[in-house]
Amino acid sequence: MLEKYDLVVIGGGSGGLVCAAGAASLGAHVALIEKKKLGGDCLNTGCVPSKALIKSARMIHEIQNAEKYGIKKTSLEFDFKDIMDRVRQVQATIEPHDSREKFESLGVSVKFGNYEFMDGNRITNGSEILQAKRFVIATGSSPFIPTIEGLDPSQVLTSENIWGLEKLPKSMIFIGGGPISSELSQCMARFGSQVTLLDRGAGLLHREDRDMAAFVQEAFVKDDMTLNFNGEVTHISHEPHLHHVTFKKQNETLQYQAEKLFLALGRTPTLHGLGLEKVGIQFTPQGIGINQHCETNIPHIYACGDVAGPYQFTHFADYQARIILRNALFPGKSKVDYRVIPWCTYTDPELARVGLSEKEVKEKKISHQIIKYELNEHDRAVCDSENHGLVKIITEKRSDKILGASIVGPHAGDLLQEFTFAMKNNAGLKAISKTIHPYPTMTEISKRTADEWMRRKLTPIVLKALKFYFKKLFR
Repeated sequence: MLEKYDLVVIGGGSGGLVCAAGAASLGAHVALIEKKKLGGDCLNTGCVPSKALIKSARMIHEIQNAEKYGIKKTSLEFDFKDIMDRVRQVQATIEPHDSREKFESLGVSVKFGNYEFMDGNRITNGSEILQAKRFVIATGSSPFIPTIEGLDPSQVLTSENIWGLEKLPKSMIFIGGGPISSELSQCMARFGSQVTLLDRGAGLLHREDRDMAAFVQEAFVKDDMTLNFNGEVTHISHEPHLHHVTFKKQNETLQYQAEKLFLALGRTPTLHGLGLEKVGIQFTPQGIGINQHCETNIPHIYACGDVAGPYQFTHFADYQARIILRNALFPGKSKVDYRVIPWCTYTDPELARVGLSEKEVKEKKISHQIIKYELNEHDRAVCDSENHGLVKIITEKRSDKILGASIVGPHAGDLLQEFTFAMKNNAGLKAISKTIHPYPTMTEISKRTADEWMRRKLTPIVLKALKFYFKKLFR
């Protein structure tokens, strides 16, 4: 059986859903293919369940530290199963947004199963053939499983299967110091599990500047987590209820053991079974190659999200999908702007960034200046007893043009957006400084940071000139 479409989208995660819904709303005849569940990693194993879990962990932490709010007596009782049940309830509430029924109501033909390319214009599951003028590959990624002596992948937890836990492990080892491991390890520690985190890097969140990541690392220590860096996991062994990990650093060999072992060492793009070789689509173990228009080497076949990169964020897949809609359905070419891609790690404190880091501008030898604003100076942060954090803005050396912004502190992901908007729309710190912000709110941190840049304009020469001006004018 042959079915003809204007667009066939392979993958029902963020990027695929945006492509399918957007194209159908514009009147295109669209098919959406998914192997497992619509919603992708974000709904089923990533953003949604992890943020629901983080909220519960933060509530427990707030209750346990209520004294800082002047509350002397608190009681706390919880069952880890109830917390996981809530996670699933949150997923069930959001699931209809990504359901088959919703997309079919939009006019999308939703199909489940394994499909692979026959050639550049046809894809099949063995019993039916879908023919299309344009294709989008948005198959996502899965947890990377490293080759470590003794490791049995079936015995470990990852971001995919941790959601099946019903009982809180007494102890856990997390291998990896990136965003996924950082977020979930802190949660489990706050629920009461004895947590050890191991990583080969110099510290947590290696993509971020050390002075910013240090705030998160300090919080982990306060949460009684054991951290060890600059080493290599060389051996793992499994018992029915205990895992043993050998961690070597320089001339030291350390042994750790825990009830559960969690791996978070990056993600692998989902490429298998698509028949990419038959079509001649170029790819590497890092993903499908695309150009600035999100086209593969075959112009009418596009790719977005984790399977293509270079960033593995739900919002980035969404952004690429919108570029694809413009390019696949209409004349002309839109480009991806990699200059302004924000992200946030939802630890406590949160750590968010957009644009270049301090390390990156130095590596690129870009002439720049750095403006910092500490949250211990911010009124609302003091009122909320959340005045531990930092805002760091990098601008051009002799202008207010923002090259990068980093925030570590409460609500950092939300607060970053004003800097992201300014960068995207070519506005600088001067424009932020002129904008009225309600007092007292956390949003004021952007204005206060911009004010700090304005004060730097008052150089000794400028101040001398102003004194001379006022002397002549008023005396």
